[in-house]
Amino acid sequence: MTILFAALTLLLLAASGISFLRISHGFVRVFSFPRLQILGLALILAVLALLLVDSPARDWIAGGLLVVAGIQAACIAQFLPLRRVQSKRYEGRPDTPDRVSILSYNVKMSNRRYLDAVELVQQERPDIALFMEVDDGWAKALEDLGETMPHVVSKPLDNSYGMILYSQLPLADVRVANLVMDDVPSIICEVELRSGRSFRLYGVHPEPPVPYADSAGRDAELVRVARLVDEDDLPAIVCGDLNDVAWSHTTRHFQRISRLLDPRVGRGFYNTFDARYPLLRWPLDHLFHNARFDLISMRRLRHIGSDHFPMLFALALTRDAEGADYPAEANGTDREEARAIVEDAEELDREAIGSDWEK
Repeated sequence: MTILFAALTLLLLAASGISFLRISHGFVRVFSFPRLQILGLALILAVLALLLVDSPARDWIAGGLLVVAGIQAACIAQFLPLRRVQSKRYEGRPDTPDRVSILSYNVKMSNRRYLDAVELVQQERPDIALFMEVDDGWAKALEDLGETMPHVVSKPLDNSYGMILYSQLPLADVRVANLVMDDVPSIICEVELRSGRSFRLYGVHPEPPVPYADSAGRDAELVRVARLVDEDDLPAIVCGDLNDVAWSHTTRHFQRISRLLDPRVGRGFYNTFDARYPLLRWPLDHLFHNARFDLISMRRLRHIGSDHFPMLFALALTRDAEGADYPAEANGTDREEARAIVEDAEELDREAIGSDWEK
């Protein structure tokens, strides 16, 4: 019993330590994902060790497990309601013409509950609906949304990286760009609000990290989007399945480069993946926004067949650039790390990870 608990403790300590390595490989990056699960497991094992282990090593084992729990808790604590929020709560009238609502949904390409997705959008009536993992079947099934959302950017693919955007609001300067990997598109466009003011929307869905491959594609795409946002004069919103958890180093690095805010901070986890398994969930579907926006609402919607829950966000563009409380700019270390990530990605010569998972 002592050997078993000691081995589990060492394993969890190693997993906790590996997650802090600055190495662009899935074997390292995936240890940032299950922090909630590791925290829960460490606490359970600590209690069991105190009850079941009868040897001088018991206190060392329990202490090691509490160290693991402390590390994990410190990493996710910013998403608890005790933490000060990053995104200011909107205090104006709800029907402001500066309002925008965005529904983001990774449909899971092999999921064929088309009607449920269409009905969800018709029920929630967002200004913008962003769909990821769409193939030709999904593209055809979603066409009815065009009756009320006439502005459409469509890039269906059969490799799990297709993307379609429907909008009630006018779009301009529309671009579908493969920022890092071939056939991994992002949608970039200018959106005109009902007030006549505009913002830039970045719809993104980079590669997932997997233990057997590098994560350079995902990491570099986040860096390139962050740089585009940082150089843009328009206020920006970045939305989609970023295939990264909200508490990871890569997400925080993305925020420092882009200077965007995370509405989850101080409000909750809003775990969106995996929708099928309650004990194996973490926040993968995100919206980050410029400090000129205030948050009206944020909701995780019901499960309708995918391995992701849809998310619905509503924000209001409330102030000009001079009145915004921006977070601190990235420092030299952040920019050097970003440069190295992009250089690594330029040497990639492979297909996107997961291109055949849904076939």
